[in-house]
Amino acid sequence: MDLAIEPGTTPRAVAQAAVDAGVDTSPQALYWWFRLSGQDRLIKAGSYEFEGDLTPATLLAKLVRGDAAMRAVTLVEGWTFKQVRAALRKAEQLAPDSQGLEPDLIMQQLERPGQGFEGRFYPDTYNYAKGSSDLAVLKRALRAMDVHVEAAWQARQSDTPLKSPADLLTLASIVEKETGLASDRPMIASVFINRLRLGMPLQTDPTVIYGMGDSFNGNLRKRDLQTDTPWNTYTRGGLPPTPIAMPGKAALLAAAQPANSRALYFVARGDGSSQFSENLDAHNRAVNKYQRGQ
Repeated sequence: MDLAIEPGTTPRAVAQAAVDAGVDTSPQALYWWFRLSGQDRLIKAGSYEFEGDLTPATLLAKLVRGDAAMRAVTLVEGWTFKQVRAALRKAEQLAPDSQGLEPDLIMQQLERPGQGFEGRFYPDTYNYAKGSSDLAVLKRALRAMDVHVEAAWQARQSDTPLKSPADLLTLASIVEKETGLASDRPMIASVFINRLRLGMPLQTDPTVIYGMGDSFNGNLRKRDLQTDTPWNTYTRGGLPPTPIAMPGKAALLAAAQPANSRALYFVARGDGSSQFSENLDAHNRAVNKYQRGQ
């Protein structure tokens, strides 16, 4: 049996809804049970599920505890907003209130008009009551990211070239997408921080891929690196205009507190880890070794 109680529902209406849902008694009898228990004003709103025979006492105990049926949706580190929306669309019994809206209008609904949407939601598992709005989940994820970004910004190194929490979020999103081995995050952040200090282009493939949008088919070619978009960090200097994905806590902290190194390059070793180099000659040798098998 399923029973949904909206905020502000009177005890009498709760009794009627419970009988309509399948409780084997009269609404009047159930209402008076609530009244005589002295707990009728303690009933909590929510979506409830019941199995087996249900007595008035069992029903009331669950409603007073607020033991509502909960569902969960997981937002994964490194996801784009498009992937977040797909997950919300598939989430069990989550009201799809955002699904017909453009991202900018969603941000208006979340009381952040004019704020970018990419990377602004914190990756985590969010529990919700059956029938809840997907906008409510997004608002919680948005506020959680605010908290984590601010904490990382307050913990930033004093000499960071990052100028704002927004810069930190953008860099953290790149670190998230570039990291194959978790322990490499501070070094990967260090490479990009060192490049920003020197005015070197970041030259990071995930930003190029993001800028290509749906035209990316899984194969990044040389001409793609040469085709200018606002997110092409080969053709444009500095950070891209927005984050490219949702960074997790570790990536945010790595962007705020990168490793102390002079590394300017890195290449994947093929086992998830990266080889870091301080100059182009060393990097080329690493590319030959790990990418070309020479």
